[in-house]
Amino acid sequence: MTGPGVPTEGRARSARYVGLIGAVLLAVAAWQGGVLSEVPPTGPWRAPHGPAAILCWLAGTALMVGSWWALRAGAPSTRWAYVTAGLWALPLLVTPPLASRDVYSYACQGWSYAAGHDPYRVGVAAAGCPWVDSVASIWRDTPAPYGPVFVLLAALAAVLGGTLVGTLAVLRLYAVAGVLLAALCLPGLARAAGVPTRRAAWLGLASPLVGVHLVAGAHNDAVMLGLLLLGLLVLVRSSGRTGALLVAGVLFGLAVAVKATAVVVLPFAALGAVHGRYTLRALLRDGGRLAGTVLVTLAAASALSGLGLGWLNGLARSGDSEQWTSAPTAVGFVVDYVGRLAGRHPGAVPVTRAVGLLVLAVLLAVLWWRAWTALRRLNDVRQRVHRLAAARPRVTLLAAGTALAATVLLAPVLHPWYVTWPLLLLAVSATRTTWFVLPAAVAAFLTLPDGTTVARYSKAPGAILMTALVVAVLVGAARSRRNGTGRPRGSGAGPAGGT
Repeated sequence: MTGPGVPTEGRARSARYVGLIGAVLLAVAAWQGGVLSEVPPTGPWRAPHGPAAILCWLAGTALMVGSWWALRAGAPSTRWAYVTAGLWALPLLVTPPLASRDVYSYACQGWSYAAGHDPYRVGVAAAGCPWVDSVASIWRDTPAPYGPVFVLLAALAAVLGGTLVGTLAVLRLYAVAGVLLAALCLPGLARAAGVPTRRAAWLGLASPLVGVHLVAGAHNDAVMLGLLLLGLLVLVRSSGRTGALLVAGVLFGLAVAVKATAVVVLPFAALGAVHGRYTLRALLRDGGRLAGTVLVTLAAASALSGLGLGWLNGLARSGDSEQWTSAPTAVGFVVDYVGRLAGRHPGAVPVTRAVGLLVLAVLLAVLWWRAWTALRRLNDVRQRVHRLAAARPRVTLLAAGTALAATVLLAPVLHPWYVTWPLLLLAVSATRTTWFVLPAAVAAFLTLPDGTTVARYSKAPGAILMTALVVAVLVGAARSRRNGTGRPRGSGAGPAGGT
């Protein structure tokens, strides 16, 4: 295949096999110093194979990121992208958990529920989980922050797996199933939005974040994303059919009942549910059907699990970790540093986090209104049927992806796997890619193979750098607005093949 943006055969082959070498090095790092079943008493550098594991990790990550970045304009073909992403994932399928201990928390929460405990009331240590030593100490006494559907899945994994290793294997199968489900949806969503499928598949599946955190790390974000993308695909193909809207609503409800983050997409999905002209009446009719089905699904999941709405309480504890990778948290750190120089202790982090959430709420409302306005404008376009069919999915998917990106940036906590939320949606909807591919590439370096975050060793310089970046973005946005170019570059108005 040849054409604009299509890499040469030699460049594509080099990217494929250099990335595969990187994946093998990451697998070696996992076996030498990955997330083993007990929390080691020493740091990653002092572990028996710590230095070798970290060197393999850094080299492997650099090779995978470099190969992914080299083809960011698109793989030679969609099939080539799938095959290459699959090759890169193979070494990571047979490793210990990598770069995070969350999967051990899932295992213990599932065991607790299967043993008759309420994981939204009792921490895994108090429940008596036999694998509690494998859980990070910060999460041993906290309630589960995940939805009832995932608690049921984790309990099933504990029952089927029996042992810790067996339970981890089932949980990884869930994650792989989520990634495969997302992979099935990417081409259809990209075609609906007018984005090259070869590029969408490459950016969405070959990212090191997907292989390391969703496959090897077995994060439940993979299950959430699989359900979310399938719901969006059903929605863009619904043509206003009530049955399709109901199916999409069930899928969205299940996604939220796995991880509450999916709720950010729902207001934009309601826009995609509208059939025909965009009017308030149509929005209330079609969006209302979708929202009603989501609520019924959530209520059913909460009732069938016997846990009620207790899962909402666990969400408040997800911000217990403080890292400069979260922009509001980093600003709070810097304010505290300045305060200490003046002999004060302002304790600014809770305040800046609250401000960040307030800004996020306003920004989400603005994004929704801009999407609604853009869709309403299509009502007056000539050849309306053709233009609506092409523009509706693009507007709604891009707005939803941008909303998830804003959520990641302004949330109290940012872990690298969170970046996969907007990455998959923007891969199928954004015309320009550097603005979200570059942060995803950087995020791949934010953890070590044993789950230790780089932020732990770079608190002050990282916080200062992140705060400077926030200031630079705000200044750039103000200048852009003053010059009348309010649309950020790379957010989407260019040709489908742009990078």
